[in-house]
Amino acid sequence: MSSDLSPLPEAPARFTPEQLQQAREEARRRERPALDVLEEHSGLTHEHFVQSLAETFHYPALTMADLDALHPAFDVIPYAEAVRHECLACRDGEEELLVLFADPLNADLQAWADHVVGRPARWCLVHRTDLSAFLTRQEASWRAVDVLLAGEADQAAATSLVEDISYKSISEDTSQVVKLVHSIIYDALKVGASDIHLESDGAGLVMKYRIDGVLDAVGSLNGIDLAEQVVSRVKVMSDLDIAERRVPQDGRFKIAIQGREVDFRVSIMPSIFGEDAVLRILDRRALTTQLQGLRLDSLGFDTASIEEVRRYIQDPYGMVLVTGPTGSGKTTTLYAAVTEINTGHDKIVTIEDPVEYQLSGVLQIQVNEKKGLTFARGLRSILRHDPDKILVGEIRDTETAQIAVQAALTGHLVFTTVHANNVFDVIGRFVHMGVDPYSFVSALNCIFAQRLVRLNCPYCSQADQPDAQLVAVSGLSPEQAAAIEFRRGRGCGHCRGSGYKGRKAIGEMLRLTDEIRELIVAREPIRHIKEAARRNGTRFLRQAAVELVKRGETTLQEINRVTFVE
Repeated sequence: MSSDLSPLPEAPARFTPEQLQQAREEARRRERPALDVLEEHSGLTHEHFVQSLAETFHYPALTMADLDALHPAFDVIPYAEAVRHECLACRDGEEELLVLFADPLNADLQAWADHVVGRPARWCLVHRTDLSAFLTRQEASWRAVDVLLAGEADQAAATSLVEDISYKSISEDTSQVVKLVHSIIYDALKVGASDIHLESDGAGLVMKYRIDGVLDAVGSLNGIDLAEQVVSRVKVMSDLDIAERRVPQDGRFKIAIQGREVDFRVSIMPSIFGEDAVLRILDRRALTTQLQGLRLDSLGFDTASIEEVRRYIQDPYGMVLVTGPTGSGKTTTLYAAVTEINTGHDKIVTIEDPVEYQLSGVLQIQVNEKKGLTFARGLRSILRHDPDKILVGEIRDTETAQIAVQAALTGHLVFTTVHANNVFDVIGRFVHMGVDPYSFVSALNCIFAQRLVRLNCPYCSQADQPDAQLVAVSGLSPEQAAAIEFRRGRGCGHCRGSGYKGRKAIGEMLRLTDEIRELIVAREPIRHIKEAARRNGTRFLRQAAVELVKRGETTLQEINRVTFVE
């Protein structure tokens, strides 16, 4: 709808009474908040819009960087009320009470906040997206701490929260520690975390989630006894020995939440302060749903990488090896490859630990070392099951490596993964395992290394100019940097204030040409193999990462985090 509001010049400049009145009138006609209408027609950036409001209504304006230095005071305005009213109480380093709000046009909001706060406070304006991002960051910490520390008056609310998330293992008389652990799990699933880290320190427990490959601290709880109780609860759920605190333990458990079962793989590690726990989240149903119709081109790889991978997965026999660190998407890539070649005319068998996704028409075997079903033993049995194509979840030892190589040499197409930093490190891994280099290169079709790179948030991405030091550290010359239009997310509610939302895969492919095979068998230095690969047109991970920066999809800081400067 057209508007009579005249755009403002560059801020800070005050809004006139006429502009405010026009915004209110149009807001009533369109049934929208007056603040939204005013910002929509002001033509200002977020920062300038808040500055103009601050000038108009005589409040100090705060940026996202200012918010990061504050501590939420949920004892003054509870978290749920802060979210509902977009109004938050905070304390600064000097314990001064601040009330942060976004809408000075809403007189009812100010009256409500005055009543709730009930004490002198300094009122400050922030942009509503900044406030939303700040509150989102605090959400997981608030939920877990609130469930544990809730008093008698809050028992009903805590119980209803458990019922809402459908934990089948929780009853109304469950202890507060159990509620805390379940709240941490629920919050992690809600924000899409892949891992939960519970770290004991000298004061108590620190909780962190791994989101898009990066650890994010979401809260802490004071008390060494409490830390021990939380870790003990996780050990009970995983059927581990709660009395043993001196050696590492591994286990797993399942929990029912919102009508589905989610698997958790647990690692307990002793530390100088007690024990740390890491819970890997394996939401099989959600992942299987996402993987329906999965193809290589849905993973984010560039067209050239996809075509190279497709070329090798169509071979009748040999080994296709994918490498990268934990959490780099190796298994997803192999599953996409298997899905593409699964026509129903071949017998495809996998052996994995654990089976993370369910593939239709594929025989999938779960490793069970307690019962003696190791990768090596399972792979031997698979070869007697008349397979055409085999997926080995990971090569961990010499025996598995040798059997996989022999399978590839005897007419089977073998897909597998190994942990290494790049395609060249894989060669050293197999040689040090004692695998015969000639057999290895004869079996190997290609090595594909990959990483997952966080992408700029599409909702708050904006032009950015990195400083000269960052450009230099990133291996770019001033001339190269001048030709790039850098972008960076400023942080908003959609990306939890991080500036990143979602990830994309990049990869490098080492094609096993006759020249490279000869170099490997002769045990030539890696630098000679790299030079040969470069001559054959191999594009390295760093080059693929820089291309994403040039397209404005990510930042120099992110590619420096996941790749080395060549």
